[in-house]
Amino acid sequence: MAKNAQNRYQALIEKIFFDHYTEGATSLDFSRQEIKDAAKVLNIVLPDNLGDVIYSFRFRADLPETVVATQTDDKEWVIELAGRSRYRFSLVKINRILPRKDLVRIDIPDATPEIIRAYALDDEQALLAIVRYNRLIDTFLGLTTYSLQNHLRTTVKGIGQIEIDELYVGIDKRGCHYAIPVQAKGGKDQIGIVQTTQDMRFVEDKFPGMRCRAVSAQFMDDDVVAMFELTLQYDGIKVVEERHYKLVPAKKLNQEIIRDYRD
Repeated sequence: MAKNAQNRYQALIEKIFFDHYTEGATSLDFSRQEIKDAAKVLNIVLPDNLGDVIYSFRFRADLPETVVATQTDDKEWVIELAGRSRYRFSLVKINRILPRKDLVRIDIPDATPEIIRAYALDDEQALLAIVRYNRLIDTFLGLTTYSLQNHLRTTVKGIGQIEIDELYVGIDKRGCHYAIPVQAKGGKDQIGIVQTTQDMRFVEDKFPGMRCRAVSAQFMDDDVVAMFELTLQYDGIKVVEERHYKLVPAKKLNQEIIRDYRD
């Protein structure tokens, strides 16, 4: 996001926050219309994509310092969906999911078609394609899975419209069926409680007869993909399992390391 856009967004979200904030508050509801109202008061030209103001603070950018100053030591403000064209600032436990630096990297033969690498438009799209073509969901979860739909826009009761990066369905050796919402994180995006909560609520709402296994994939350096299975516990997001997969040409696979995997 360009700096001038970031400054506009920060000014807008700061005004909306303090229009509602009182000391000790832990939940502040506001509407999409308030973005337009704030822009008019501050004489700010709105972006073409109004929703990007909210999206940027949910997944990419830090909230303004004045907002952060109202947080407690162990909690932070996040923006949640609260219905159609409605949002909510919620004060939740600080929860950052970042790839571990000390985790072993597992070599995987790279099955990504070169033409996909050549024409992928952004980090998220490229990551979803890499995960799909290399069947990393199957490898990571130990299931047989199939991509049902990507960039799925839908609504969830009590939340409103959401978008799931990609939805897989799967089956295990006992015949149990799974719904697997996948988050793709590239660049400066961070894995957080907001999208994980939405994804799991979606599965509960739309696929009540299936077991949910929420997965996040994130680009690391050196063609490594970090995979996380996530769950919600005690009002926070927890990592059930984490694995790092390094995609390499088949001819460069280290046979000694492969034998170590067997042992």
